[in-house]
Amino acid sequence: MKDSKATVVPPLVIIGALFFIFGFITWLNGTLIPFLKIACELTYAQALLVTFAFYIAYVFLALPSSFILQKTGFKNGMALGLVVMAGGALVFVPAAQARSYPLFLVGLFIQGAGLALLQTASNPYATILGPLESAAKRISILGICNKVAGALSPIVIGAVVLKGAEELEKQLAGPISPAAKEALLQQLAGRVITPYLVMAAALVVLAVLIRASGLPEVQAGAAGPAAAAPEPTGSIWQHPHLLLGALAMFLYVGAEVIAGDTIIQYGRSQGISLDVARNFTSFTLAAMLVGYVVGIVAIPRYVTQQTALRLCTFVGLAFTAGIVLTHGLASVACVALLGLANALMWPAIFPLSIKGLGNLTERGSALVVMGIGGGAVLPYLYGKLTEVLGLQNAYLLLVPCYLYILFFALKGHTYRPKPVLAAAA
Repeated sequence: MKDSKATVVPPLVIIGALFFIFGFITWLNGTLIPFLKIACELTYAQALLVTFAFYIAYVFLALPSSFILQKTGFKNGMALGLVVMAGGALVFVPAAQARSYPLFLVGLFIQGAGLALLQTASNPYATILGPLESAAKRISILGICNKVAGALSPIVIGAVVLKGAEELEKQLAGPISPAAKEALLQQLAGRVITPYLVMAAALVVLAVLIRASGLPEVQAGAAGPAAAAPEPTGSIWQHPHLLLGALAMFLYVGAEVIAGDTIIQYGRSQGISLDVARNFTSFTLAAMLVGYVVGIVAIPRYVTQQTALRLCTFVGLAFTAGIVLTHGLASVACVALLGLANALMWPAIFPLSIKGLGNLTERGSALVVMGIGGGAVLPYLYGKLTEVLGLQNAYLLLVPCYLYILFFALKGHTYRPKPVLAAAA
């Protein structure tokens, strides 16, 4: 056991650093939405294309990422993902200079592509490094790194790009010449240049360090619990629990992104100034952080991954009801507390979805990572619903999401290929 811990801990520390990096970048979107809404003069639904461009990359890149990892190995794949993310950060420089929203979206898509590769490598790595029964605990530990970074990023970047935004909006809404308005908007857009240049440099440095590290290569199906699992049948498409898990991941990520990236604008709709509301994403991430700590303590000692997932769906449904039935700060607090409900969903859904895949683990995990595309579709759908139902009632979109995840926790994760299919294979 001691040797096992000595083998597992150093790789998890390195992967924890990666989770911190992509947590920091992922949760910048909540700040970028109100920032680009002002700088590029967008409607709210248009501004939510930020999440669409970022998360849709997972749909296109997750499965190709599995093939890339087969060629490069996990470690080199992680380094490559970081370099791709750095390239996306650099696109923000000409995007800001031209104040071009489409170019900003291109940069976000490239960052999402790099993260798809990084996530496809790092999540199964954490799962395979130890017993599958405690995989949720390990991923929860990594989730703390991710959510601490996510809580910090809106505060750090928001202080730079949204400083004095309330006053700036008043100036833009008042009597102002077109030239003066353009100058103000250009100055605002330029605020992202320095932070994203620093980010690009940091990503490249980390890629070099990962490449030079002693991080061991892990092959799914060659070591650990995957080796003890029976050989998988046919292809990944013949594993019902994997397909159902990918859909659960799609709905969960959509719900998580809605909770984190819409709370700033929702707070403003409840009469809270942008200078205060710009930090609200951090509250959602802080609630998720609490949930991850609970997961580390409770799983699997007191509750199973399945039970934790069921409990989280009930909590999510309760807070969704709280959002639409209350007003003001109480309603905004319920949005933030969705972070608590969402915290243990990824750590539970991921290992339950890839359980028993053996040497198909890489491709199966890529399919589950494709579910992150829910962060592209559902927030944009929420934005369109706000035009009909209003910002508050549009949160009812979360109800069917949580109900399906409850189904996956109760039954969906137990479905396996039929014996006749296995025999045919």
